[in-house]
Amino acid sequence: MDGQTSLRQRKKQRTYQAISDAAIDLFLKEGFDRVSVAEVAAAALVSKPTLFRYFPTKEDLALYRFADHEGEASRVVAGRAPGQTPIAALHAHFRAGLDARDPVTGLCDVPEVLAYHRLLYGTPTLVARLYEYTTRAEEALARTLYAVASGTEATAAADAATPPPTDPELPGPGEPTRLEALTARLTAGQVTAAQRILALDNWRRIADGESADAVYPSAVIAADHAFAILGSPAPH
Repeated sequence: MDGQTSLRQRKKQRTYQAISDAAIDLFLKEGFDRVSVAEVAAAALVSKPTLFRYFPTKEDLALYRFADHEGEASRVVAGRAPGQTPIAALHAHFRAGLDARDPVTGLCDVPEVLAYHRLLYGTPTLVARLYEYTTRAEEALARTLYAVASGTEATAAADAATPPPTDPELPGPGEPTRLEALTARLTAGQVTAAQRILALDNWRRIADGESADAVYPSAVIAADHAFAILGSPAPH
């Protein structure tokens, strides 16, 4: 990437961030359903056509904070340490997220994060849109797990760098590796469900008034239990 391309990319990312931040600020103050796209564009100092070039839907304005996490599980597996199993890598990554109080684990009691999560989980259209993000992340993970199982892992890291199309293009019924493909899909679904349940449990406890530090010990136990079910021992 040359310097000019890098500069354009950084400018584009700043515009994404500025528009999303303006939108979330309005959503938190007024409520998601009471804010129009025109109001967001005005607050972000861009035109509506420009806003829609960056964010196809109003829901995407609120969910931009999840953009970096969409292919995260796939990238963790593709970039795991030599000899480390995919599930062990995902387990260690989730534990590291708990240690860092990463909002995506639900274990974060920063007031602004709690307000954002209340907005997200309290708005049905945002929950539905988040499901689409989660589905794409699950498909990316399934593709990478299949690459590991089928011996084509050399290309897994490149595939994981960008979200795959809606159809993960795994082998279909009747092909020799059908069971490997099915196992990859099942495992990806189980991992995605485990992470979602763990994060929601942590968030609900904090939303009910517990601090992140108070929830942390049992959150670690819960994460270790969940990933043990998936076949990973507790990381050292």
